[in-house]
Amino acid sequence: MRSNRRRDTAPEVEVRRLLHSRGLRYRVDYAPDRAHLRNRADIVFTRARVAVFIDGCFWHGCPDHHRPPTANSDYWSSKIKRNSERDERVTEMLRENGWTVLRFWEHQPARETADDIVREILSRA
Repeated sequence: MRSNRRRDTAPEVEVRRLLHSRGLRYRVDYAPDRAHLRNRADIVFTRARVAVFIDGCFWHGCPDHHRPPTANSDYWSSKIKRNSERDERVTEMLRENGWTVLRFWEHQPARETADDIVREILSRA
């Protein structure tokens, strides 16, 4: 697990590249709510108060693509469940503190993801 990236994954970098080409500036791997520093969003627009998470299909239990491993299945099923529960808690906490939370799966086309993000940011301008 040590070799798995926490940030700068290929889907995340592609979305960031598209956002940057459209003139948007953002923070990367940033804790939107400074009181909970462990909860870091992949892309954050601080002025608009928008936190973007691009979740990996395996790590976050994508209903379309997650395939549980056969080895050590008890560990992995509880790990994925805890990740999903944490995602829900973080989303709720940020929303309670006035943030808009956008969550996308890594398999979603980067252009569509970027379009959705741009639409949200421009609606707040």
